[in-house]
Amino acid sequence: MKTLNILSGGAAQGLVRSLAPAFEAETGLGIAGDFGAVGAMADRLRAGVATDIVILTAALIATLADEGLVLRSSIADIGRVETALAVRAGDPLARAEDPASLRTVLLAADAIFVPDTKASTAGIHVAKVLAQLGITDAVADRLKIFPNGATAMRHLAESRDKRPIGCTQSTEIISTPGVVLSGTLPPGCALATIYAAAVATQASAAPQAQRLIALLTSTDASGLRSQAGFVSNTTS
Repeated sequence: MKTLNILSGGAAQGLVRSLAPAFEAETGLGIAGDFGAVGAMADRLRAGVATDIVILTAALIATLADEGLVLRSSIADIGRVETALAVRAGDPLARAEDPASLRTVLLAADAIFVPDTKASTAGIHVAKVLAQLGITDAVADRLKIFPNGATAMRHLAESRDKRPIGCTQSTEIISTPGVVLSGTLPPGCALATIYAAAVATQASAAPQAQRLIALLTSTDASGLRSQAGFVSNTTS
């Protein structure tokens, strides 16, 4: 089967998978490519990896448009994704109402599963929050860092630690069996990131890439976006 090549942040993996059957039925194309840390995906595009469609943070998509790597006219916002806490299914929920309680929650964990703290949206933010809370050194040996949030959540689900916790984007938590969304980060530590899609300048299947963007952003898919963890940009 011919495929549409995609480079995407892990935040959109669940949503893309949910729309893949409809897209394949309409276009005859499967969807292939990589989902991972947004910085790494952007670098793959810059390196010349064959790509038809890119789904990354809106800010990074704008940068890639400035670099001539995606078509500015094709850019469309998908929605906002919040960074959140996760626990294993069956474990008590870990909630944080303010920075002080988040500090307590993180210090109580014996393992903290996170995505790449240098290349992923959520991982970079986690590193900032740990510094903000003054616990970077205190939890350094408990951090379990993985290339992307989905991988981190899979390892959290399989963890044999006594009190593990995860922190990544809500979409990656929701789409991973064995873990549960435990609540978003509290005010003062929160992060909501807008994701957007665009057709790659060198796309070999540009019309089909544009069609997938239309499906991802359509009114008909609003329920799927919500289930996947995306929040409408118009929501205050």
